[in-house]
Amino acid sequence: MRDESLRNIAIIAHVDHGKTTLVDQLLKQSGVYRENQEVTERVMDSNDLERERGITILAKNTSVRYKNVKINIVDTPGHADFGGEVERILKMVDGVLLLVDAFEGPMPQTRFVLQRALELNHKVILVVNKVDRPEQRAEEVTDETLELLLDLNATDEQLDSPIIYCSAKKGWAAYDPEDFLQEDLSGMDMRPLFDTILNYIDPPEADRESPVQILVSSIDYNDYVGRMAVGKIQRGVLRQGQEVTVCDYHHPETMYKGKVSNLYQFEDLGKEAVDSASAGNIVCFSGIDRITIGETVCAPEAPEPLPFVKISPPTIEMVFCVNDSPFAGREGTYVTSRNLRDRLERELLKDVSLKVRELNTDSFAVAGRGEMHLSILIETMRREGYEFAVGTPRVLYREIDGKKCEPIERVVIDVPQESVGAVMEKMGPRKGELRSMTPIGSRTRLELLVPARGLLGYKNEFLTDTRGEGIMTSVFEDYQPYKGSIPARTGGSLIAFETGEAVGYGLWNAQDRGTMFIEPQTSVYAGMIVGVSPKSEDIVVNVCKKKHVTNTRAAGSDEALRLTPAKKMSLEQCLEFLKDDELLEVTPKSTRLRKRILDHEQRMKQRARQK
Repeated sequence: MRDESLRNIAIIAHVDHGKTTLVDQLLKQSGVYRENQEVTERVMDSNDLERERGITILAKNTSVRYKNVKINIVDTPGHADFGGEVERILKMVDGVLLLVDAFEGPMPQTRFVLQRALELNHKVILVVNKVDRPEQRAEEVTDETLELLLDLNATDEQLDSPIIYCSAKKGWAAYDPEDFLQEDLSGMDMRPLFDTILNYIDPPEADRESPVQILVSSIDYNDYVGRMAVGKIQRGVLRQGQEVTVCDYHHPETMYKGKVSNLYQFEDLGKEAVDSASAGNIVCFSGIDRITIGETVCAPEAPEPLPFVKISPPTIEMVFCVNDSPFAGREGTYVTSRNLRDRLERELLKDVSLKVRELNTDSFAVAGRGEMHLSILIETMRREGYEFAVGTPRVLYREIDGKKCEPIERVVIDVPQESVGAVMEKMGPRKGELRSMTPIGSRTRLELLVPARGLLGYKNEFLTDTRGEGIMTSVFEDYQPYKGSIPARTGGSLIAFETGEAVGYGLWNAQDRGTMFIEPQTSVYAGMIVGVSPKSEDIVVNVCKKKHVTNTRAAGSDEALRLTPAKKMSLEQCLEFLKDDELLEVTPKSTRLRKRILDHEQRMKQRARQK
């Protein structure tokens, strides 16, 4: 039996193709808001970091009503580093809206999420977005997406997926791109998309008579009720106050009992408390403190765990450790190893792509899906008041059939034609294998397979080489035999000689040696990195040195000191800059690059021993 009053869909797409904006319009046009209500743009991106970066990091649930049918919508992340979110969310839905940019076409993440949806045999509605862009090529993009479906061995039914053309920003949808060329567009709205969802996506199976069974696909947290599990009821009816058994498909021997204390359904932008919910509904419930993603909540008389989608392994690892610099504890609220351990353990509860292992009492190895994945965690922690230090990102190797193998990324690069040579020149030493080169107007799209370690530290160079006009995206492909050595950063570091405050005269003397990262009146300590040198070896500079004053020479006389503006680096740029013997000190107010060994003499002895 199917529940005709319900549809469960996920919106999947590459980063920045308009998923969250589309959800905004579906909410607006289904009557969620009052006529005069002020509405925030990208309302689903509730996290400050999501708003600042314009990307979705965490999957969100909402629902709309259209023609007396409740449509549960999950807005998923588009960035490859948050693919763990996408994979498990697809288990909750019965169909997907595949959103593709009418200019960019299918990108690596489009391929990744679509492949997962096809494996689960979901029905697909192809939505070509941004057809109001002047450079749009909607029909070509439709053909490219159909080719991708063929390439991914889609079934005949999936190849015959309905196609909707829309402008999520303006709130228009149509069955034909020609409709957007009309002079009068006042009558256009999202109805074609709503109707297609109702007519094409199957209602969920509603077996209400069998014992209850729910696969937990996501974890939420609330200060008042603690951990909350989110999942789709596969069968039966779940009631508030019900006794349940929790089991795990991969560890059938571990079973424990629990009780559902609060039960909610997603209504519009919030949660609504309900007494019971039946099969097919996506629900959220609290009361079971130990519950985690991938576990199945069952009736005690029928403990039957459901298989959980395999999460791709982490590919990048970094060491998080207690900050031991001379400035430790000045700016952070949480500075001890216990604080750091508790926070990382809390993150593990809701992020299945993350792995943490304790190295010693003060440091932890944290592995994730990419630099972006880990940098978002670092940025979130520093905003919460944590102070700590992180080491160089390094890739995780595996031994397969007796061979050392490394993670390979499928990279798609979109650049102006004149930048192709510069990009290819850099990709050679980084062991990049060119798979295709396609001209698109005045730009060229390159598709390459590159070792993950070849991309560490490259983003900065890439933007410089393409004058900021290049677009580079990557997604994990597979593990392949080790490709050989890849050159690291060539420049050395400029290191502060003593602890104190940087002054203009000291910086003026030091800036001839390289590019400075700091300005006058910045507090520094011995061993802190204050700039980068074009030479390969590190150079110690005294940025606290003041001009020698005598009775015939005042501090402000002689030449006017002209300081070159300091180079300001973002968190990601700092992580890319790090060498193996360096750390990044992260506090709520600042980030400082430093040497692992702060004392110059000790550093020299260490280097001599290594040689």
